[in-house]
Amino acid sequence: MKHLEETPWWICDADDENYCAYVDTDSNYFNAEPILLHLYPNFEEFTDEKKDDILERVALKYQDIITEHYDNLAKDCFNVPQHRLEMKTECVIRSAYFRATRRYAQWITKQEGISKETLDIKGLEFMKANFPPILGEFFNDILKQVLKGGEKANIIDQIKVFKKQILGGEIPLAKLGNPTAVKKLEKYSGTKARAGEMFTEILKGAPAPVRAAIRYNDLLKLWQLDKKHNLITQADKVKWIYVKDNPYKIEALAFFDYDIPEKIQDFLNRYADRQKVFDSILLNKLEGFFSDLQWSLDLNPYTNALASFEI
Repeated sequence: MKHLEETPWWICDADDENYCAYVDTDSNYFNAEPILLHLYPNFEEFTDEKKDDILERVALKYQDIITEHYDNLAKDCFNVPQHRLEMKTECVIRSAYFRATRRYAQWITKQEGISKETLDIKGLEFMKANFPPILGEFFNDILKQVLKGGEKANIIDQIKVFKKQILGGEIPLAKLGNPTAVKKLEKYSGTKARAGEMFTEILKGAPAPVRAAIRYNDLLKLWQLDKKHNLITQADKVKWIYVKDNPYKIEALAFFDYDIPEKIQDFLNRYADRQKVFDSILLNKLEGFFSDLQWSLDLNPYTNALASFEI
């Protein structure tokens, strides 16, 4: 490591490339590749483990260099003789995905000097409580494969298979529903159904989960199931799903996944819009992810066959 000791600190001079990849409060993420290639021209030939070790040693060296130069910053910019700022190497990241502030994923291979492999995810939408867990688990697996260098073609093939499973009914509807806690149910419930009317009036601006909950209650009453099964009330935790054109003009329907009346289940089996579930919940997020990667996402099942067809 002698050449590292002799490397001038100004290799990271502001006139050079900006190596900073992400900043949030007191955390700074730096792209170390230019420095590593400068120090080790054959760096890419090393094993992943050796790369991690070298990166950690380089980081420890430069954390001291940067801390020392806080002296100059304190004197020149703030006219104080001492400072309390200190850089500390927290982890070595082999690859990372930064979506926005506090929304990222990183593949950590070393943390505070200890070798470990873990996927650290913060703030990404598929981690939220209102995202169907089975879809979140799938997105998490795709993200992990990308960060570990998975082949684009193989990843797209997996997405195609998963889409086919959703549309083909292999995945139960209860697992595809959006989890939510019903809020402001009374606020958006208008006039109750009167003689000759089937459904409660839904006031303008009602969120989809509220509309879905109101219509569930309406169907229970219409089919006289409200004596055997609970109506959805304020703050109840339910799932809801989009439905296709149906005789009742319902756009979405909520349900308790632990207590689905047979008639409600039959209605969902017939009208649940699995295509819209895939497109609006999962595909939407995958397209944004692929766009960030500058990858195209073609889920046409015949694409590969057409590409290999020769006239």
